[in-house]
Amino acid sequence: MEQGRKKWGFQGNQELNASSISVRGVLNQLMADRDKDDQRSAIPLGGADPTMFPSYQTTPSVADAIADAVRSFKFNCYPPTAGVAEGKRAVAEYLSKDVPYKISADDVYLTVGCTQAIEIVVSVLARPGANILLPRPGYPQYEARVGCSSLEARHFDLLPERGWEVDLDSVEALADENTVAMVIINPSNPCGNVFTAQHLKKIAETARKLGIFVISDEVYGHLAFGSNPFVPMGVFGSIVPVVTLGSISKRWIVPGWRLGWIVTNDPNGIFQQSGFVESLRSYLDITTDPPTFIQGALTRILEQTKEDFFSKLLNLMREAVDLLCERIKEIPCLTCPHKPEGSMAVMVKLNLSLLEGVTDDVDFCLKLAKEESVIVLPGITVGLKNWLRISFAVEQSSLDDALVRIKAFYYRHAKKE
Repeated sequence: MEQGRKKWGFQGNQELNASSISVRGVLNQLMADRDKDDQRSAIPLGGADPTMFPSYQTTPSVADAIADAVRSFKFNCYPPTAGVAEGKRAVAEYLSKDVPYKISADDVYLTVGCTQAIEIVVSVLARPGANILLPRPGYPQYEARVGCSSLEARHFDLLPERGWEVDLDSVEALADENTVAMVIINPSNPCGNVFTAQHLKKIAETARKLGIFVISDEVYGHLAFGSNPFVPMGVFGSIVPVVTLGSISKRWIVPGWRLGWIVTNDPNGIFQQSGFVESLRSYLDITTDPPTFIQGALTRILEQTKEDFFSKLLNLMREAVDLLCERIKEIPCLTCPHKPEGSMAVMVKLNLSLLEGVTDDVDFCLKLAKEESVIVLPGITVGLKNWLRISFAVEQSSLDDALVRIKAFYYRHAKKE
């Protein structure tokens, strides 16, 4: 090497490397560890993308709306910063149906799916010394994004013995003068519960008492098929300011279209006064936008999708949950503390004391993938060690087959008396 020349080296973002745990990364590792000689098809119960299954397909009218938007040649341009005006109006009208006040198009900001919505809101809140309250278990994208920013993550517990309700005492104990917000996910990913209106009101009152606002992730909004109806957090926007995150990904079964939104539910104007809205708009000026033609199709997607499409989807998921819960009872090392009422996934507790040669939830999932070609997500990925997250939004025959394989895996590894 020529004398005096600096050695090549990469000094990267260490926070990025430290925050790199993700559902996608873990699932890719599990798929890579499968036995390549296993002639059976892999059954994916780890993600929440059911589009590979025939029963989980979007309705043709939604595809027609996209095609017509493309053919109109009206949406080939760059979109406005916060989104195409008619798309913003459509989201505002869609969400206004469920809250006691009118949401304006000016309260809506269109994003590249809910993932970008998370990125934007966390980035706007990030400042040295500040902290944000996250649910445990929760969606790891929040953890990863907070880890890349100047924010500290503090975790409050969801209580399985109380249907995964928020432990509001732990929220109060964690918050201080530097807490900026708390995150809830309803219907819940990964737990599958749906918060009651009474519990949501208690969350709003607690947040108001602490002087923080609520970020409500409602990407699974209206995917509720149990006894608790879906109630948006925005209903309580007069008690505490609420930022709602959502998308068309789950309810319309089009996760690859990447169309989401950030909505400010704040009839008292606190976001405007505090400068949050100004910062939000400034961030949108320097980030990417969702495809214009999908924004242009939003009005038809949100307003003209027939109700029977949604009811059939809910019935399908209800049947899948019934099957899942019955089959889990036949597998001694697994316990489901709360039957899912919404979303597309459930948390199941793993009893390692009944198994031999399995050290923890990650080891369980690696061995299950290798021996049975069944992919489930280790609970540590979403914040709960020695639990599993199982997606039930798959073909019922595939779900049945997967649970038969998991049962066989248990008996192969069951501790001998």
